[in-house]
Amino acid sequence: MLDRDGFRPNVGIILLNQRNQVFWGKRIRTHSWQFPQGGIDRGETPEQAMFRELHEEVGLFPDHVRIVARTRDWLRYEVPDRFIRRDARGHYRGQKQIWFLLQLVGHDWDLNLRATDHPEFDAWRWNDYWVPLDVVVEFKRGVYETALTELSRYLPRFEQRNRFLRSGMRVREASGPVNGHLGMSGTFELPPGATFEPDPGTGMQQEVEHQAPKAP
Repeated sequence: MLDRDGFRPNVGIILLNQRNQVFWGKRIRTHSWQFPQGGIDRGETPEQAMFRELHEEVGLFPDHVRIVARTRDWLRYEVPDRFIRRDARGHYRGQKQIWFLLQLVGHDWDLNLRATDHPEFDAWRWNDYWVPLDVVVEFKRGVYETALTELSRYLPRFEQRNRFLRSGMRVREASGPVNGHLGMSGTFELPPGATFEPDPGTGMQQEVEHQAPKAP
């Protein structure tokens, strides 16, 4: 299924663990590493395709993850002619992708690279969020960089905030009554160099609920 410009609709998946490391998979029988991705079938929404690919490629089900965010628009890359079948040349140009940022709420042992009889990966590891693009197929690198950059603003920051609380963030007591009551001055004592941030999850739900553009 191609659009009028010759691009096949596709989804990409960035899967986080609780330390904001990402699933990094080695493509079967190659030396290339990549994120899970796959085509959107006719009649599927990007989200439906994402959950199908998530199970087919890494063995996870919807209750193993939560959706953190997704890209607003399609990200496109062109495939060089030497990688395109001869009968598709002149028609197929590449892929346009919606990328999803997911967080694993299950366990490492829930992942299964042999969930189907056509595995995509033969090895995987947790990698730092900013993956090494030099091991990605060259024509995909631009899309990877764009997706990682756009979605990085939604990385959960719960660990950082909890670390501030554990390190002794306190509220100073007011020296006198406030509105007739003994209360708090509203001034926080933070660790050196720290700043107070609101809940990083605020507003995230709107991004999750944003509907993907439909393929022509």
